[in-house]
Amino acid sequence: MRREVRRCLVIDAHPTIRLGVRNLLAGRYEVAEASDWATGVEMVTQVEDFDVAIVDMSRNGAAEMNGDDSPLAPIRALRRARSGLGIVAHDARPHRLAATDALNAGATAYVGKSSPPDQLASAVDCAAESERFVDPAARRHTGPRSSTLTRRQRQILQLFADGGRTAEVARRLELSSETVRAHTKGILARLGARDRAHAVAKALRSGMIV
Repeated sequence: MRREVRRCLVIDAHPTIRLGVRNLLAGRYEVAEASDWATGVEMVTQVEDFDVAIVDMSRNGAAEMNGDDSPLAPIRALRRARSGLGIVAHDARPHRLAATDALNAGATAYVGKSSPPDQLASAVDCAAESERFVDPAARRHTGPRSSTLTRRQRQILQLFADGGRTAEVARRLELSSETVRAHTKGILARLGARDRAHAVAKALRSGMIV
């Protein structure tokens, strides 16, 4: 028999975000909170009756999980922890590529933090019913030429944005430095960037990386 009040877990490092979600869903969902991804995954593993988990995709709270420190790591971990869980990817800036990556990683829904609250409520309701939801703002926002970058190129660009140098990026991704340099040349050409710093700046503005 279905419970009258469903259970939602919100995983976010920011107390204000967690409080906002709790207030938004009050009366319809029993909301539990986790301030980091590892704790959230542990809660889902130990408590089987969560209907939905809302997970922050920001790298600001990233913690390496099984060797994976990408924003998609907690989505993959939550999906492994419970196959039937509704997962809402909560992103800082809605973007079509990020939505696609989140859904491919195992998310059920995707919504931006800058979108109206009713979009998050809709995403949670859809995820609870195992229905996909993509923030309309993400469908509109692709950014300049963002679709021309491959997944590997975006990984490299994100690591550059995080302060990594060529040798460090190569080591992190288990590639040769020459391969990273070749990808970097491709990134510059596809983004029409003068140099690596310019490419990072353009990617940040378009929402390709965070």
